[in-house]
Amino acid sequence: MKKVKRKLATILAADCVDFSRHMESREEETLENLNACRKIIDAFIDEYGGRIFHTAGDSVIAEFDSPVECVNSAIKFQEALKNRNMEIESEPKLVWRVGIHVDDIIVEGSNVYGTGVNVAARLESKCEPGKILVSRVVREQVSKRISFSIISDGIRELKNISDEFEVFSVSFEGENAKSSERAQIIDTKDQQDSTLIKKPIIAVLPFLNSSKSNDSEFLVDGIVEDLITEFSMISEFDVISRQTSSNYSFKDSDPLGFAKEFNIDFLVGGSIRSSGKRIRINTELTNANDGSVIWSNKFDRILEDIFDVQDEIVRKISISILGEIEITSLQRSKRKPTNNINSYELLLRGKEQHHLFQKGANIKALEYFNSAINLDETNSLAHAWKACTLGQGMARNFYDRKPTEVFAEAKIHLNKALELNENDFECHRMFSAVYLSNHDYKKSEDHGSRAYDINPNDPRVLAGYGEILVRNGKLDQGLEYLNKSLAIDPIPMGQSNSDNRYRDLTLGYFCKSDYKNCESWASKISEIEPRSWIMLMFSMAHLGKDIEQNSIFLEKKLEFSSLDWVNTIDRFHLPDSKKNEQLEKFVEKLFG
Repeated sequence: MKKVKRKLATILAADCVDFSRHMESREEETLENLNACRKIIDAFIDEYGGRIFHTAGDSVIAEFDSPVECVNSAIKFQEALKNRNMEIESEPKLVWRVGIHVDDIIVEGSNVYGTGVNVAARLESKCEPGKILVSRVVREQVSKRISFSIISDGIRELKNISDEFEVFSVSFEGENAKSSERAQIIDTKDQQDSTLIKKPIIAVLPFLNSSKSNDSEFLVDGIVEDLITEFSMISEFDVISRQTSSNYSFKDSDPLGFAKEFNIDFLVGGSIRSSGKRIRINTELTNANDGSVIWSNKFDRILEDIFDVQDEIVRKISISILGEIEITSLQRSKRKPTNNINSYELLLRGKEQHHLFQKGANIKALEYFNSAINLDETNSLAHAWKACTLGQGMARNFYDRKPTEVFAEAKIHLNKALELNENDFECHRMFSAVYLSNHDYKKSEDHGSRAYDINPNDPRVLAGYGEILVRNGKLDQGLEYLNKSLAIDPIPMGQSNSDNRYRDLTLGYFCKSDYKNCESWASKISEIEPRSWIMLMFSMAHLGKDIEQNSIFLEKKLEFSSLDWVNTIDRFHLPDSKKNEQLEKFVEKLFG
């Protein structure tokens, strides 16, 4: 059998966007522009040591010995193509996508085969027009050696390759970034008041194994790796790769120096000690600018099911740290003059107002989100949170406009957010909430399911998806997620107590006709609203209890007696029409 020739290579795949459509409408002009673009692309590939081994006219696949030279080549020809489009008047102006991957390949004559070629081609197909998308291995190889930022771009499903493939985007347009880990986007309108439109950067340092034996080293590595994976799915900040974090050594013991080298804003570190069946994990979040400890916690667990313990720790650390980072970033933004604040921090201010659930705050939140979008139209989270705020205002009747108009505007911004990042779980979570408020339960469940698939540990995803599942009659699954949401995040962001979690469970158990649990959760609500109150009274009566002597009944009966209960119950939108009828008969009997 002939020995197969293999080698490690960097593969670049480039493709012209909408080439077939352009050919149908302007065949000769398209062909002329294609040839001009190919001259630019081919020249830069050759200049940086690449070799084209496949081409179909509107696509190019090349191999490079060096990933650094490959990325630099792609950056140069994408910049040149962009400049050409700005200079020429003839249409169509062709735009290209690029995917880059490093892998072992098979060489046969002048052709190249292997998974590396397939991955590069799949990355190119997932790339935004005019951009460059690379795999993690490429980012780790080149991040210190190029003058442009390579930032996390989430998870992609690559057909026949992987359902969860981490990808990174090369940011180079209009940027002059000195950092190898983040972009510095300068507002050229006012150089003196320029600010960085960026997210915080976080690094998870190797945890110290404080155990007497090395048997628990796998646990230490596993928790750190899972933390990095978990953080990478959170859009609010960028995460330093595991490879880069592993460059930090306990022997150096200079975490702030490490943070300065990579322009890191926050450090997560800690130690793990296991003894027999017990495990203790200490962890803390440090402000990398001054070394102050923002948050610290200790987890003591019994090590019976290592994977459950690991998942619990990762979830709780992720949720807690995300909250602390947002608080710290928001405090920083408030110290800045209003005219000197970047898009990310405007986003945070808007979210703060959104979580007040008041009409004036809702209007102010929209103003902040509009400003964030004006500064950076690609801020997908600003679009998503604006839509969510519009949904909040629509549900609470904050606006004079028709609900259909508000819903239409919210959909525009959610569609824009998804267009910018189709794998952003926040966008799908908010789409689910908006459709829920508009009583389109099927679409709400579709987006809730997508949000859950991308990030199954976010309590807001669990709460929203759990509610829509309950409303769609999938009671056990919905209640599982609602209980999990309460367990990992009892007090939702922007709230002062667990009332929202208890209300969700009250609804869920009422729909299931589990009146004992319904009573239990409804009784915990501090500020009970009509829906939970009537479900609590119904459950107690069904359990044979004398509600006439109940303090909650006596306190709220007079307040709620003037409600139009038929319309109120109708607005509950319970999945079972019989439940509505039961409640209406109960109310009629209750109030005479």
